Amino acid sequence: MLRGPLVVGPRCVIGHGATLRGGAWLEEACTIGPGAELKASFLFAGMALAHFNFVGESVIGRGVNLEAGAVIANHRNEWPGATVAFRHEGATIETGLPKFGALVGDGARLGANAVVAPGAILAPGTVVSRLGLIDHGVPPDLR
Repeated sequence: MLRGPLVVGPRCVIGHGATLRGGAWLEEACTIGPGAELKASFLFAGMALAHFNFVGESVIGRGVNLEAGAVIANHRNEWPGATVAFRHEGATIETGLPKFGALVGDGARLGANAVVAPGAILAPGTVVSRLGLIDHGVPPDLR
Protein backbone atom coordinates (compact mmCIF):
# COMPACT_ATOMS: atom_id res chain seq x y z
CA MET A 1 0.00 0.00 0.00
CA LEU A 2 1.34 3.42 -0.95
CA ARG A 3 -0.34 6.33 0.81
CA GLY A 4 1.03 9.79 -0.06
CA PRO A 5 2.58 12.13 0.14
CA LEU A 6 5.38 9.87 -0.95
CA VAL A 7 8.61 10.28 -2.92
CA VAL A 8 10.26 7.10 -4.24
CA GLY A 9 13.61 7.55 -5.93
CA PRO A 10 15.02 5.62 -8.89
CA ARG A 11 15.90 1.92 -8.55
CA CYS A 12 13.92 1.47 -5.34
CA VAL A 13 12.24 -1.88 -4.72
CA ILE A 14 9.03 -2.21 -2.72
CA GLY A 15 8.09 -5.76 -1.76
CA HIS A 16 4.72 -7.48 -1.68
CA GLY A 17 2.53 -6.41 1.22
CA ALA A 18 4.72 -3.44 2.20
CA THR A 19 3.07 -0.28 3.51
CA LEU A 20 4.47 3.21 2.97
CA ARG A 21 2.43 6.00 4.51
CA GLY A 22 2.27 9.38 6.13
CA GLY A 23 4.88 11.23 4.10
CA ALA A 24 7.93 9.12 3.28
CA TRP A 25 10.95 10.04 1.18
CA LEU A 26 13.21 7.38 -0.33
CA GLU A 27 16.43 8.33 -2.07
CA GLU A 28 17.73 6.01 -4.79
CA ALA A 29 18.19 2.25 -4.55
CA CYS A 30 16.27 1.73 -1.30
CA THR A 31 14.64 -1.62 -0.58
CA ILE A 32 11.41 -2.02 1.37
CA GLY A 33 10.90 -5.75 1.84
CA PRO A 34 7.71 -7.80 2.00
CA GLY A 35 5.44 -6.93 4.90
CA ALA A 36 7.57 -3.96 6.01
CA GLU A 37 5.94 -0.70 7.14
CA LEU A 38 7.44 2.76 6.75
CA LYS A 39 5.76 5.83 8.20
CA ALA A 40 6.77 9.48 7.72
CA SER A 41 10.50 8.80 7.39
CA PHE A 42 13.48 9.86 5.30
CA LEU A 43 15.61 7.04 3.85
CA PHE A 44 18.90 7.80 2.17
CA ALA A 45 20.49 5.86 -0.72
CA GLY A 46 20.90 2.12 -0.42
CA MET A 47 18.90 1.72 2.79
CA ALA A 48 17.24 -1.69 3.18
CA LEU A 49 14.36 -2.94 5.32
CA ALA A 50 14.50 -6.72 4.96
CA HIS A 51 10.94 -7.84 5.72
CA PHE A 52 8.40 -7.50 8.51
CA ASN A 53 10.02 -4.31 9.81
CA PHE A 54 8.49 -1.11 11.17
CA VAL A 55 10.18 2.29 10.92
CA GLY A 56 8.26 5.34 12.11
CA GLU A 57 9.11 9.05 11.95
CA SER A 58 12.84 8.50 11.53
CA VAL A 59 15.82 9.70 9.52
CA ILE A 60 17.88 6.77 8.23
CA GLY A 61 21.32 7.22 6.66
CA ARG A 62 22.89 5.73 3.56
CA GLY A 63 23.56 2.02 3.37
CA VAL A 64 21.70 1.17 6.58
CA ASN A 65 20.34 -2.39 6.81
CA LEU A 66 17.58 -3.74 9.04
CA GLU A 67 17.35 -7.52 9.21
CA ALA A 68 13.98 -9.27 9.46
CA GLY A 69 11.68 -8.05 12.20
CA ALA A 70 13.84 -5.13 13.33
CA VAL A 71 11.82 -2.16 14.57
CA ILE A 72 12.46 1.54 14.99
CA ALA A 73 9.62 2.54 17.31
CA ASN A 74 8.07 6.00 17.26
CA HIS A 75 5.89 6.11 20.41
CA ARG A 76 6.41 5.40 24.12
CA ASN A 77 3.42 3.83 25.84
CA GLU A 78 5.19 4.00 29.19
CA TRP A 79 5.31 7.82 29.10
CA PRO A 80 1.65 8.84 28.51
CA GLY A 81 1.34 12.31 27.02
CA ALA A 82 5.11 12.88 26.84
CA THR A 83 6.95 14.10 23.78
CA VAL A 84 10.10 12.47 22.40
CA ALA A 85 13.46 14.04 23.24
CA PHE A 86 16.99 13.13 22.17
CA ARG A 87 20.20 13.40 24.16
CA HIS A 88 23.22 14.47 22.11
CA GLU A 89 26.63 15.62 23.37
CA GLY A 90 25.19 16.26 26.84
CA ALA A 91 22.29 18.38 25.60
CA THR A 92 18.63 17.42 25.58
CA ILE A 93 16.94 18.13 22.26
CA GLU A 94 13.16 18.39 22.50
CA THR A 95 11.19 17.43 19.41
CA GLY A 96 7.88 18.64 20.84
CA LEU A 97 6.32 15.65 19.09
CA PRO A 98 4.47 12.73 20.67
CA LYS A 99 5.86 10.48 17.92
CA PHE A 100 9.41 10.48 16.62
CA GLY A 101 11.65 7.49 16.01
CA ALA A 102 15.41 7.61 15.68
CA LEU A 103 18.28 9.25 13.87
CA VAL A 104 20.39 6.47 12.32
CA GLY A 105 23.83 7.15 10.85
CA ASP A 106 25.20 5.85 7.57
CA GLY A 107 26.11 2.17 7.43
CA ALA A 108 24.38 1.15 10.66
CA ARG A 109 23.19 -2.46 10.93
CA LEU A 110 20.26 -3.73 13.00
CA GLY A 111 20.05 -7.48 13.59
CA ALA A 112 16.89 -9.54 13.33
CA ASN A 113 14.19 -8.54 15.82
CA ALA A 114 16.26 -5.68 17.28
CA VAL A 115 14.33 -2.71 18.69
CA VAL A 116 15.38 0.93 18.65
CA ALA A 117 13.28 3.02 21.02
CA PRO A 118 12.08 6.56 20.28
CA GLY A 119 14.68 9.25 20.83
CA ALA A 120 17.72 7.12 19.98
CA ILE A 121 20.67 8.33 17.96
CA LEU A 122 22.81 5.65 16.31
CA ALA A 123 26.23 6.81 15.16
CA PRO A 124 27.44 5.86 11.68
CA GLY A 125 28.48 2.21 11.51
CA THR A 126 26.63 1.18 14.69
CA VAL A 127 25.84 -2.54 14.86
CA VAL A 128 22.87 -3.66 16.96
CA SER A 129 22.88 -7.38 17.68
CA ARG A 130 19.96 -9.69 16.97
CA LEU A 131 17.28 -9.19 19.64
CA GLY A 132 19.20 -6.09 20.78
CA LEU A 133 17.56 -3.07 22.41
CA ILE A 134 18.72 0.51 21.99
CA ASP A 135 16.95 2.93 24.34
CA HIS A 136 18.49 6.38 24.50
CA GLY A 137 15.23 8.27 24.93
CA VAL A 138 15.05 10.92 27.63
CA PRO A 139 12.30 10.28 30.24
CA PRO A 140 10.09 13.29 30.97
CA ASP A 141 11.26 13.49 34.60
CA LEU A 142 14.90 13.88 33.50
CA ARG A 143 14.45 16.81 31.11
